[in-house]
Amino acid sequence: MAEKQISNQQPENDSVGPLSSVKNAHQPEKVEQVTDPLEQSIQPLEPGPQDPPLAIISDIHANYEALQAVMAEIRSRNIEHICCLGDVIGYGPNPLECLDTVIDNCEFTIMGNHDFAIFYEPFNFNTAAENAAYWTRGQFEADSDRVRRNRRWRYLGNMQTRMNHKRFLAVHGSPRRPINEYIFPDDIYSATIKIQSIFDRITHLCFVGHTHVPGVFVPQPDFYSPEDLNNEYRISDEKAIINVGSVGQPRDHDPRASFVILHHDRVEFLRVAYDVNATVDKVRSIDALDNFLGQRLLEGT
Repeated sequence: MAEKQISNQQPENDSVGPLSSVKNAHQPEKVEQVTDPLEQSIQPLEPGPQDPPLAIISDIHANYEALQAVMAEIRSRNIEHICCLGDVIGYGPNPLECLDTVIDNCEFTIMGNHDFAIFYEPFNFNTAAENAAYWTRGQFEADSDRVRRNRRWRYLGNMQTRMNHKRFLAVHGSPRRPINEYIFPDDIYSATIKIQSIFDRITHLCFVGHTHVPGVFVPQPDFYSPEDLNNEYRISDEKAIINVGSVGQPRDHDPRASFVILHHDRVEFLRVAYDVNATVDKVRSIDALDNFLGQRLLEGT
C-alpha cells in the first residue's frame, strides 16, 4: 500500500451539551436499539462473481444536487442495488426530496444521528445543527399530503441502528455506538484501545459514515485514504472498516460527493462533481440555516 498522508483535521463534532425535550417528537412503530453488535454478529461469506455490485452512500444531509449527481452516476454504471448509511437529512435545504429519493431507491437505510434528531430530538448538537433540525422537522410537518407525510415519518421510525448484510455489517457511526460514535483517522495513533475494541466487534467487513472522511481502517491499526489505495480496496480475509465518505457534505477538502461501490472482490471509491453553488444559494436563502452550512461545501470542510 502507498505511503499514507493523514490529515490532523477532525470532522466537526455536533456536541455542545444536552438539550431539553422537543415538542411534537414522533414515536416509531419499531426502532432497533441494540448496544452490543456481537449479539447480531455474522460470519463472512466467501465473495463470488455472482454477487451484484452494491452502491453504498451516506451522509446526504439534505443536499439534493449532490444526491442527484450520485444517483445519475450509479445509474450510468447500471447498478441496481443501493443502500444508505444514514444522515439523509439535517444541515441541508432539501430534506423532503432527499428522503423521498432514498425511500424509492435504497434497499435499506441506517439511522444516523441527524435522522435520530429529527424523529426524536436533537441531542448534543451545536446551534447550527440544532436550528437545522428544528427547521427540517417543520418541513416534514408542513406537508399537507397526509399519506406522503406519514410515509416519511414511518420510514424514519423504522430505520435500524445496524444492518447485518450477508457480506458486511453496516452502521452509521461505529459497531460500538452505531448512531453517534466517530471513528477518526487519527484514532489509529491517539485511541488504539478504542480501535481494537471496535475491531473486536466485527467479523470481516464493516461499512460506516458519520465522519464524512472516506478511507479504510485495518486492525494493525492503520488507516488508508482512497488516494493511498488508488481509489480501490482489494477485499481479503483481513478485517476492515470502510468509511464511504459523504454525499452531501464532504469534509476531506474535496467538495465532490463521495460514495463507494462494493464489488465481489473490491471496494471502489468514487467522487462526483455537482452544482455546489446551487446548494449554497439555497442554504443562504433559508434564514433558519446557518450560512456556514452552505459555505463549507465550497471547500469540502
